Amino acid sequence: MKFIFGLGNIGGKYDQTRHNIGFMAVDNFATAHDLSFSPSKQFSTIAKATIHGESVMLIKPTTYMNESGQAVRAILDYYDGNIDDIMILVDDMDMPFGKMRLRDKGSAGGHNGLKSIIAHTNSQSFLRLKFGLGHPLHEQNTVINYVLGKFTTAEKPEVEQMLNRSTQAIEDWIQGATTPELSNKYNG
Repeated sequence: MKFIFGLGNIGGKYDQTRHNIGFMAVDNFATAHDLSFSPSKQFSTIAKATIHGESVMLIKPTTYMNESGQAVRAILDYYDGNIDDIMILVDDMDMPFGKMRLRDKGSAGGHNGLKSIIAHTNSQSFLRLKFGLGHPLHEQNTVINYVLGKFTTAEKPEVEQMLNRSTQAIEDWIQGATTPELSNKYNG
């Protein structure tokens, strides 16, 4: 089974915010496959399907971003999953806006959601698809206000493009593309 975790914060006030692009990406993939999410006892909402002959689970943790690892651990334990079969969809403020990057290992890079996953899995070796948010342009915008802010009207076309590219990257991963193949095709 392939486990695709979109990271974000639950609640209406966080909908369509920069920090929730992981949720937006799994929602985009779910829409492309006409899937809907249901609550689970593993601190998540989930959608299950068979896609290209592979069992796939889309997961949105309900723990809030900083405790995402609790949901990842619970899902892997309950479904007897392997860390090699997960993909984490997550925002990255240190990447230019609109860029995407796939990596199969690395540190949390200051991202609290990734820190939590690393702590709960005792591993830095898991696939992550990062979405570049860029940094705030003005000093009065704090980092927290920036990542919890909504995308601007000018940013929305590029966000939609990233989400559609991420859906294709997930499709390719499900069909067996390797990390180097995915990186060559989607990083940038």
